[in-house]
Amino acid sequence: MAGIKFATPAAKPDEYRNVFVFLETREDKLIKPALEMIGVGKKIADKVGEKLYCVLLGKDIKKEADEAASYGCDVILGAESPDLGTYRTLPYSRIISDFVKEEKPNIFLIPATRNGRDLASRIAVSCEAGVTADCTELDIEQDTRILSANRPTYGESMLAEILCKKHRPQMATARPGIFPVPEKVKSPKGEIRIKKANIDPSLLKKEVLEFRKKNTVDLTDSKVVVSGGMGLGKPEGFGILKELAGEIGGVVGSSRPAVDMGWITRDHQVGQTGQTVRPRLYIAAGISGKIQHIMGMKNSETILSINTDPGAEILKYSDYVINADLYEAIPALINSIREKKKSPAAAAKK
Repeated sequence: MAGIKFATPAAKPDEYRNVFVFLETREDKLIKPALEMIGVGKKIADKVGEKLYCVLLGKDIKKEADEAASYGCDVILGAESPDLGTYRTLPYSRIISDFVKEEKPNIFLIPATRNGRDLASRIAVSCEAGVTADCTELDIEQDTRILSANRPTYGESMLAEILCKKHRPQMATARPGIFPVPEKVKSPKGEIRIKKANIDPSLLKKEVLEFRKKNTVDLTDSKVVVSGGMGLGKPEGFGILKELAGEIGGVVGSSRPAVDMGWITRDHQVGQTGQTVRPRLYIAAGISGKIQHIMGMKNSETILSINTDPGAEILKYSDYVINADLYEAIPALINSIREKKKSPAAAAKK
């Protein structure tokens, strides 16, 4: 049957062990989604008595490797080269695919950032594996060591559990902001293996003239998020939210309908089709609480809702509720905060 290419035979799962996570860097620092991958990767590895391998590429990565070890990575696999200073698809995917083929991990987790999504698909093709994208839940079955990867489906109204029983590694990308950042360990014992990368010139055919940073809002790093919805009634309503956020060191978020109305740009959107956040304080002003929005903020440490509708769905997830017109409640909050800042006790703390 000439000309027909048969499917690759299944891997032998027993030959594959340990958990890989990719640690993405930005401006010579591990980004928060990378730290989240360390946390969930370590949890999965510990559950089956295996090691957590953290994969790290860059121009000079000793500092980042030490930081990864401080969060509990067992082994840090690294590659250094002047050409790896900023993410580039071909050299990154080639080097990491080689790591995978050499070490044979059972599981490989990658943050679902723009770079992570691009990288995961390339590695999956190179290593003849599948990849479950945009996961919001990850776990492992102890007896079979099969990864349970859950992701939203059917218009993000349901969760689908996806299992990879035959091919290895079992790959998944995870949404930023879903998993907590782990605590640092007291006595890091991570083994650091960094090599100098000799990059094939064919992978560098395109010349990079410059990298331009897109002026977008990153809600995932903020400890306070003040979000508005259709209850604002008008785009100008976001002005008062910005004022409140400024007083308490926060950033402004939004529900999807307000974005769709053009009241605020999409980079402020919180939810399954926007950013997933878990700040210390989440303030929801005039947001009804559709499930798509709830999935993006329900893991916040404290949730305060300002809403006149006593039946709003978001109230079920709220720790505190102000049942009042937001245009009366928020100015009162702002004034109260400002008065408190003027108090002698606040001045003494400074």
